[in-house]
Amino acid sequence: MRKIDQVRTSLIREMEQFEIIDCHEHLGPERQRVDNKVDFVNLFFQGYNDLPIAGMSPEHVNQLLDDSYPLEYRWRLFRPYLDLIRYGSYARAAFIALRELYGFDDINDDNYLAISEAMQAANKPGIYNWILREKCNIRCALTQCESTEVDGDLLIPLMYVMPYCGVRTWEEIVQRARELQLPVNNLDDYEAVMEAAVVRWKNEGVVGLKMQSFPYPETSREMAWSAFESLRTGRQQQLPELSVLYSYLIEKVAEIAARHDLVVAVHTGVWGDFRNLDCKHMIPIVSRHPNTRFDIYHAGIPAFHDIALIGKNFANVWLNLAWAHIVSPAMTRQAMAEWLDLVPVNKILAFGGDYRPSAVDKVIGHLTMARENIASVLAERIVEGTMTEQQAVEIAHKWFWDNPIELYGLEV
Repeated sequence: MRKIDQVRTSLIREMEQFEIIDCHEHLGPERQRVDNKVDFVNLFFQGYNDLPIAGMSPEHVNQLLDDSYPLEYRWRLFRPYLDLIRYGSYARAAFIALRELYGFDDINDDNYLAISEAMQAANKPGIYNWILREKCNIRCALTQCESTEVDGDLLIPLMYVMPYCGVRTWEEIVQRARELQLPVNNLDDYEAVMEAAVVRWKNEGVVGLKMQSFPYPETSREMAWSAFESLRTGRQQQLPELSVLYSYLIEKVAEIAARHDLVVAVHTGVWGDFRNLDCKHMIPIVSRHPNTRFDIYHAGIPAFHDIALIGKNFANVWLNLAWAHIVSPAMTRQAMAEWLDLVPVNKILAFGGDYRPSAVDKVIGHLTMARENIASVLAERIVEGTMTEQQAVEIAHKWFWDNPIELYGLEV
């Protein structure tokens, strides 16, 4: 019998040959990266990092991010925390990028300047293509961005619906309508504004709409109409952050997405007070919208058991491992092992780096960790005899390529 490490290594090598779909980034146009100076801070602070949790003060965080301070001073701020964070999975993605892109095995007093110089030398037009296509073999990346103006065919946009659904004042409502040159006198008008925005986005290449799994209050058309009128007439100046109007408009987004064949992507778990982002908040919404396809992000961490059961019980739900591999490889491996028991293999999406332009370097680190995680879980099944290596390779290919193409209707 082959040892599990041998099987795992063989699977990683197979996956390294895959062309893949990156299922979630926050990458805007490349100029947002190349128009700014970069240095070691882009690897070890931009994107995700544990420095504030390790004890770095807000003042020093701000100074670390401010490149008007000398690089030597910023290194002295960072250095005491390096050995506190280096074993975490956020930092591991940075160390992999450091090695694979810039040829350094570690960062220290002797080489942080050389690392920063190498990063700046590479920070020129074409860096997205170099990292994503040449180094990662990513055909395209689904990216949540502020505008549909993305570069070429590498980035495919998803748009965040909060600016439309989360309106809290009459001025915001009027502004949304003005942007589309549409009248808004009542709630029906505003629903038409939202649908016009979605139609425009789709015509500009958008394939999905992004929301969050909040504890949305119970609502009805009557309650939403009353809240809308309270703003229009000035009886109320501002709605609460989570209002009955917000709940109602989120439901309308789900309807609009189904009408226009768009996916609704959903942030769940992980961030800040993650109780407010629990994946279970989505159960009533996915239940009421069986014709809408929901792509639920981040493995629901820490509620990956719950998200598995949502994926098992609702045919309109897909489970997305974006971000999860660097939040915790151990939790993500446990999640995938459970998902293989519970969820059909065509309903899982393998990878999304979840980085902004300033940290695009770390996509390669995150992807390396994703391959390792998936290989580890599938290798266990091979060794225990519940699947063959060929079957495992086919499953991994579905997760990295077939499933996102099918879910989002991508033409690649």
